[in-house]
Amino acid sequence: MTAHPTEAKRVTVLEIHRRIYRKLTELDQPRWAPRERDLLVADLESEIELLWMTGELRLERPTVEGEIAWGLHFFREVIFEATPQLYDKLESAFERHYPGEPIRIPSFMRYASWIGGDRDGNPNVTAAATAHALSEYRNTTTAWYLAQVQRLVSVLSASSNVIDLPAGFKPVLQTALDRSGQAQAIAARNPDEPLRQFASAMLARLAATRDGGTSAYLSAETFRADLSALSSVLEAIGGRAVAKRFVRPLLWQVGSFGFRTVSLDIRQNSTVVNRVLAELFALTHPADPVAAGTPQWSARIRAGLSQGERLEIDEGRLSPEASELLSTFSVIREHILSSDADAVGSFILSMTRSADDLLAVYLLAQYCGLSTAPDGGGTIRLRIVPLFETIADLQAAPGILNGLLGVSLVRRTTQDFGARQEIMLGYSDSNKDGGFLASNWELAKAQKRLAAVGRKHKVRISFFHGRGGSVSRGGAPTGRAIAAQPAGTVTGTMRVTEQGEVVSSKFANRGTGLNQLEILAAGVLAHSVGSPADGETTPEFDEALEALAGMSQASYAGLMAEPGFLDYFNQASPVAELALLKMGSRPDRRFGASGIADLRAIPWVFAWSQNRHLLTGWYGIGSALSSFVTVRGEAGRELLARMFEHSRFFRLIVDEAEKTLYQADMEIAQLYASLVSDSDAARRIHARVAAEYELTRRLIGDLTGGDLSARFPMFKRRFDNLRRQMDDIHRLQAHLLREVRANTGTADQKRATDALLVSINCISAGLGWTG
Repeated sequence: MTAHPTEAKRVTVLEIHRRIYRKLTELDQPRWAPRERDLLVADLESEIELLWMTGELRLERPTVEGEIAWGLHFFREVIFEATPQLYDKLESAFERHYPGEPIRIPSFMRYASWIGGDRDGNPNVTAAATAHALSEYRNTTTAWYLAQVQRLVSVLSASSNVIDLPAGFKPVLQTALDRSGQAQAIAARNPDEPLRQFASAMLARLAATRDGGTSAYLSAETFRADLSALSSVLEAIGGRAVAKRFVRPLLWQVGSFGFRTVSLDIRQNSTVVNRVLAELFALTHPADPVAAGTPQWSARIRAGLSQGERLEIDEGRLSPEASELLSTFSVIREHILSSDADAVGSFILSMTRSADDLLAVYLLAQYCGLSTAPDGGGTIRLRIVPLFETIADLQAAPGILNGLLGVSLVRRTTQDFGARQEIMLGYSDSNKDGGFLASNWELAKAQKRLAAVGRKHKVRISFFHGRGGSVSRGGAPTGRAIAAQPAGTVTGTMRVTEQGEVVSSKFANRGTGLNQLEILAAGVLAHSVGSPADGETTPEFDEALEALAGMSQASYAGLMAEPGFLDYFNQASPVAELALLKMGSRPDRRFGASGIADLRAIPWVFAWSQNRHLLTGWYGIGSALSSFVTVRGEAGRELLARMFEHSRFFRLIVDEAEKTLYQADMEIAQLYASLVSDSDAARRIHARVAAEYELTRRLIGDLTGGDLSARFPMFKRRFDNLRRQMDDIHRLQAHLLREVRANTGTADQKRATDALLVSINCISAGLGWTG
C-alpha cells in the first residue's frame, strides 16, 4: 500500500472526527449507567462544538515533513495493531475449517509509501527530505517495538522457583544478556525471573538500536529470532496463551514492518533521469555528444552497463538537478546497506516510454555504487519499476518489457529479487488520456500481455495498481476491483495505492482499518486460488470490448478537441482555485505548463467532480454502446446482455459508471457552464456533455433493466440524503467563483475565497473523495 497525500481536510479536523466516532461507538454500548451516559453525551457535545469552531482550511501548504507525520499517524493508531489482528483472524479461520492441521500464517502484508520519496514534479522532495523520511519511518517502528517489549518486561513474571525451564534456554538467555551490554544490571534487577531478564535484554538492545549503540540489533531478523526463542520457551513451559497474547502479535509485526515501518519508494520522471544522464555523458565524453532517444544513446547506456562503467566527475561541475538526483542515489545506497535493506522499496520511473529510460536508471544506480560487481557482471541492488501511465504507454509496455528483460544485467537483477519484476500501472493519466472505458480496457489488456512476456522470460510479473479515490482513477470497491482483474495477473502478489482522504476514511479507526485489510487480503487470496473456470477468456467478449473501448475513446477525444474546451474546463470549474486549498506539498502541474497534458490527474478529476459533470467516470460509454447496437443490431444487444451477466470486468465498468451518473447533475453543471466567458462555446460544450449523459443513462438503464442506481440501495440512499444540501452548496460555489474572479485584488476577495474553499471541502466530503 502506498499513501500519497491528497487530503482536503486538515489533520486537526480529522482528529476531531475520529474522537466523535469513538464517542458514538462508546454510546452504542448498553452498559452505561444514566450518569455515565450523560457524561459521554456531554463529551460528544463538546467535540461537536470544537468542530464547529475549528477552521477547516489550511493556512499554509503542508511541508514534506508534515506529510510524513500525517502518514505515520495511521500506523501508530491503526495499522500496527490491525495487521497482526488480520493474521490472527485468518489463522483462526483455518483452525475452524481445517481442525488438526498445523497451519501457521506468515506475515504476508507489506507496506510502502511515497511520502518523502515522490519527487516527480515536486521540488520539495529533496535527498535531505528522503533521508529524513527514512529516519522517521525507522524511528517510528523502533519506538513501537520498545513500547511492546516494555510491556513484556512488565508482564513476564514467571519465576524459576515455580517453573522448570527447558535446559536449552539457559545458554540462549546468557547470550541475550551478554549481547545487551547490561547483563549484570538486568540479572540483579530481576533475580529468579529468567523470562523478564530475557525481555529486558531485548529492551536494552532495542534502545541501542534506536540510539545507535554498540549492542544494537544488526537486523530485524535478529530481533525476530529473539522473539521466536521467547515464544518457544513460553509454549514449552505451558504458557501457550501468554505467547499468543503477548509475543505472537509482535512477531507478526516484525515480519511486516521490520525496522522500517514502510519501504520508501523513490519516484522520478523519465524526463529528469534522461536529462541528468545526458549531462553526465556530456561532462565525461565532451567530444562525443549523444541525444536521448537515438541509437547512439542506447548503445552508450548498454556499453556502460556491460563494462561496469563508474562515474569520475567533479561534483562541483554538476547542475543542481543532477547533483540532487545523484545525492538521492547516495541516500538510497546508504539505507540499502543498513540494518533493513527493505527500508528503500523501488525506484519508480514515471512516464516510462522505452527500455532505455529504465536502463538509464540502472546506469545511474551503477554510477552511485549500487552494483554488486565492478566489471558489469553483477547485479543492481535496487528494484527498478516502470510506471506505464498513458494509453500509448500501456500499449507499448509489452515491447518495452521484452526489451528490458533481454538485457543480461536486468535478468540477473530480477533473479536476485526472486525472479520477479514489478510493474506499476497508472489509472489516472490513462483515464485523462482516453476516458473511463478505454483506460480500463487498456489496463486489462496490458496486464495480460505483460504477464505473457514475463512467462516467456521465466520472470513472474507482479502489478502495482496506482489507484485514486474516485472511480475514474481506479477507486472501485476493493474486493470487486480485484475480482475483475484478468486471470493470471494476481498470483498471490498485488500492490495498490491508498491515498489522501481514502486513507483517512479506511484507516482512521481500528475497526474500519482491519475490515479494509481483510477485504484486500481476501480478494487477493480468492483471485489467486480461483477455479480454472475463472481463468477462461471469451474471445467474443474481448472483441466486443475492443470495439467499445475504441468507440468510447473516439467520443472522449472528440469532446477534448471541441473548440474552446480548455477554456471551458478552466472557467466552468474551480480548477485554478484548487491550488489555494494547499492539499499537499507538490505543485498541481509537473513542469509548470498550462495545458491539460501537464495537469496532474488529481486536480483534473477533482475539478470535474466539483462542477458535477463527473465526466471522467462515464463520458463516451453511451456513444460506444449506441454505435455498437446500431452496427450489430439485436445480436449486439444480446451480446451486451451476456457480457453484463458473465464478464466481471464489463459488469464492474457498467456498475461504476451507473453510480457516477447518479451523482452527476446536468442542471448543476449548467450553473458552472454559465461562468464561461464565451457563452456560445459554453452552450455548445455543455449541450454535448448533456446529450452524452442522457444517452449513457438510457442505454445503461436498458442494459441493467432498472432505474439508475436502484441496484445499489445503500449508495443511493446515502447520496439522496446529501443531494439537497450539496445542490445548495453548488449554487453557492458557482456564485462565489463569479465573485472571486470579479474581485481579484480587492479586500472582498479574501472573504469570498475562504468561503469558496470551504464549499470545495464540503462537496468533496459529500462525494467521499477529492480525486
